[in-house]
Amino acid sequence: MANFDSQNHRGGRDRYAHNDRNDRHSYRDRHRNTHGNHPTSRGYNDRRRQEREAPSVTVEVGQRFPLTIKRMGINGEGIGYYKRMAVFVPGALTGEEAVVEVTSVATRYLRAKVHRIRKASPHRVEPRDSYADAVGGFELEHLDYPEQLKFKRDIVAQSLERYQPQGFRHYDLRPTLGMDNPYGYRNKAQFQVRRNAAGQVEAGLYAERSHDLVDLATCSVQMPVTMTVMRAVVAMLQDLDMPIYDEEAKSGIVKTLVVRAAANTDDVQLVFITNSQKLPHKRELLERIASELPQVTSVMQNINPGETSLVWGDETIHLAGAEAITEKLDGLAFKLSARAFLQLNPAQMTVLYAEAKKALDLQPGETVVDAYAGIGTIGLSLADVAEEVRGMDVIPEAVADANANAAANGITNAHYEVGTAEDLLPKWIMAGFRPDAIVVDPPRTGLDATLIETILAVRPEKFVYISCNPSTLAKDLVELTHDYQVDYIQSVDMMPQTARCEAVVKLSRRQ
Repeated sequence: MANFDSQNHRGGRDRYAHNDRNDRHSYRDRHRNTHGNHPTSRGYNDRRRQEREAPSVTVEVGQRFPLTIKRMGINGEGIGYYKRMAVFVPGALTGEEAVVEVTSVATRYLRAKVHRIRKASPHRVEPRDSYADAVGGFELEHLDYPEQLKFKRDIVAQSLERYQPQGFRHYDLRPTLGMDNPYGYRNKAQFQVRRNAAGQVEAGLYAERSHDLVDLATCSVQMPVTMTVMRAVVAMLQDLDMPIYDEEAKSGIVKTLVVRAAANTDDVQLVFITNSQKLPHKRELLERIASELPQVTSVMQNINPGETSLVWGDETIHLAGAEAITEKLDGLAFKLSARAFLQLNPAQMTVLYAEAKKALDLQPGETVVDAYAGIGTIGLSLADVAEEVRGMDVIPEAVADANANAAANGITNAHYEVGTAEDLLPKWIMAGFRPDAIVVDPPRTGLDATLIETILAVRPEKFVYISCNPSTLAKDLVELTHDYQVDYIQSVDMMPQTARCEAVVKLSRRQ
């Protein structure tokens, strides 16, 4: 499934992810001790049991049959049952009756597409984007927004039911906090660039489970300025006959356009991701950007040579304007370099961080660790109350941005270092620093197993987990709830029209 951020992550069903996080923690992903996946784990045994109990059904791709949708899965697909075999149907809603067509057959489940809807859900609406069923990032655009919010609370409940952390049946799952206008919110997108068969330059997203590019003329969930800039740059690439990357020939230069807008400063950054350092017609291109797109205040080039699943390369070059843009949130200014992670929804980001601050309930004189700190957005928002904030990240550029952001905002009690929490936290404790609170905001893969062990050893009094993946949250809670109790889980809709959900979890130490 294609998406606006990147396709550099692992696992096809989680492809609409916070991929800046995944990029940021690629080292952690490669070296992660994935607790819960050992052959003795509950998940493994469940799968083995399902394999033994799986019905013997002969089904062929292309076969059609009627299906009633019983519920929706964590990726927003409808789920029904054909002769006791689960059938996953993207675009189908709970309670609908449809004729479906099988698209793939696995040992224990089928995938299908809607051929015809016999009985539609009263909550079905017409998507604003005509290609919503072709590319990722619009999984729920056919579902009315109040039901989207209910669904996102439900996927937290589904994940808890699957992993069953201690006391999960009694958790306080609060209604999802949504937006007044759930469109036009995304501040960033990564558009793949290719030439079509007619030789025209196109930019957009890959169709589901393919590398077939869907050219995007409009997009309802993007901030309008990101689409304006992208379409104008595509026209420039066409006019200048720029060498566009060809996946099959593995030749050409321009691969991807990355556009990020700052909602509260009107800054826009444009990044060309290229196959080499060469950028033919660079002077003419930059002159046209300066003349026709004055809203673009930063132009960068990222070098990512060859065929790779990663969108970003290691080297970034400054081309024009400033090297970073600035976003302002809750009275604080944040410098954003090209690869810095920032939540994709600025409006809901303030809601998310306000919930985290409320859950931590810091008191004057208390110290806090901001793990997976990025550019310091969470930790710096706590600095006005905390005695001291310490944070870490594995990306040196992010740490540099975080310390620069602290200085720029006159914050003297926050400090960030390069490294992992599981390495730095014990080091700090040995030096005499013991945190009263910790806040974690991990990538979709969840917490590193070693970090969980470290948290349980340090046992800070206050603990908040910000999750962008209910499944890994529930899995992590299995270990964490040995020493901590879950006071409540507050889901927050950071990505309307998608199946993705963020959650703020307030944990308190068991006595």
